[in-house]
Amino acid sequence: MRYAYGVTSALLLAGCAVTLVTGLPAGAQVAQNDSAAIEAVVPRAGAPTSFADLTQLLQPAVVNISTRQRVKVATTNPFAGTPFGDMFGGQGGPGGQGGAPGGGGQTREAQSLGSGFVVSADGYIVTNNHVITAEGAGEVESITVTMTDGTDYPAKLVGKDAASDLAVLKITGPKPFKFVRFGDSHKARVGDWVIAIGNPFGLGGTVTQGIISAVYRNTGTGSAYDRYLQTDASINRGNSGGPMFDMRGNVIGINNAIFSPTGGSVGIGFAIPAETAAPIVEKLMKGVAIERGYLGVRIQPLSDDLAASLGLAKRRGEFVQSVEPGQGAAKSGMQPGDVVVSVDGKDVTPEQSLSYIVANTQPGKHVPVAIIRDGQHLTLNAVVGKRPSEEDLAKAAAADPDQGQDEDFGPGSGQKPHAAGPSIQQALGFGVIPVTPQIARQLGANETIKGVVITEVDESSDAAAKGLQRGDIILSANYKPVTSRAELDALVKQAKAENREAVLLRIQRRGQPPFYFPIRLR
Repeated sequence: MRYAYGVTSALLLAGCAVTLVTGLPAGAQVAQNDSAAIEAVVPRAGAPTSFADLTQLLQPAVVNISTRQRVKVATTNPFAGTPFGDMFGGQGGPGGQGGAPGGGGQTREAQSLGSGFVVSADGYIVTNNHVITAEGAGEVESITVTMTDGTDYPAKLVGKDAASDLAVLKITGPKPFKFVRFGDSHKARVGDWVIAIGNPFGLGGTVTQGIISAVYRNTGTGSAYDRYLQTDASINRGNSGGPMFDMRGNVIGINNAIFSPTGGSVGIGFAIPAETAAPIVEKLMKGVAIERGYLGVRIQPLSDDLAASLGLAKRRGEFVQSVEPGQGAAKSGMQPGDVVVSVDGKDVTPEQSLSYIVANTQPGKHVPVAIIRDGQHLTLNAVVGKRPSEEDLAKAAAADPDQGQDEDFGPGSGQKPHAAGPSIQQALGFGVIPVTPQIARQLGANETIKGVVITEVDESSDAAAKGLQRGDIILSANYKPVTSRAELDALVKQAKAENREAVLLRIQRRGQPPFYFPIRLR
């Protein structure tokens, strides 16, 4: 079960709501959540006086999933580097035999537990990808599905999708399996009753009830599929991959993650909406490749400070920090500092992020992109590319190293490090000096770079809270180039005259691409 304190990390993909078919002849089987059966036990007006009848109908289609894994773990040789190092088979001994000095590696057996549900009479099962995927260098040796009657079945992995955290398994039995169908999560409303069935902490067949606390909750992870149904139904480790049912017995969500400071349920759980999961599951069942759109931009939500620095309304649009060369955004003319407000006629909001819209746009499609650039409204025409795999994206992020602390650029630079203008120091909370070729070399920047470099930061300032540090080079303020303290001072005064509460600074830091920071004025 995924859990986090502060931010929940999960990947989602959206699409139109569909009802999964079993792949069997029409009318051959009846789903456990067939509408006629559900109406007999749940009044249309809302929740029943008891959930027992509803649970009895649905529970046979919910399964427990366990995996057996081989995981590599580090071992420690307490005698490494001594004449007794070879007592441990050479691991960690002189010359690095068996691995790094002081340790080697062993393979141990591990297990994982989760939940899932049957979606066809011939044994297709839906769960989370992280339930059946080994972490790190581990390898899954076997997957076992346990039914409510205790019967175990070996399961075959049909397909998985790391981006949406979904997977499909297949089991085979002597007779048709009881199954359930996806519902329409579009119709879910805050306050609707729901029940969750799963395998928390290995306690199979556990049923909990609650309400939908929020629809399309964005948890702030910045991923393309950060769009959940939130519930207060008790969800814990082992509930991952289990179904969330509405009162008509439809699967409207797949339990995926929780927000928790303790690791246990605190009443904030998240489920992948059915409209997100169903199209992906259908493709995985058929062995169809899943392709997602990609523009090639690094973005962040339009926070209060960003909106204040730009003089824009809150909660509409996302800010472009950088643009990847050669991708659709770059070819369309998009630039760092642009605010994207809509794509293909769809507004960019916290509930419908830019990543979400683009990921669910067919690669190769031409789309209009509405942006705001330096206060001007423009429309760009972009061709959506194909999103790289999650592994490739992770490698690209890892290939952008932080070179560490900057060198001392004060003495011998021809500048006085603390000669900042008092108005700048007071308004922004840091001091600056102009960048010289010598300072640029010491900071690992091109000698031709123009700007001012931060010499000191007031620890009580918003600049310090945002992470600005000594050695950062300020390239621009509110999109205007800055090459001296006087120019920065003038732009701060202009922002105050326009009643802006923040100034947008573009910062160059060693080993990183330029990045925008909104800094509140004091």
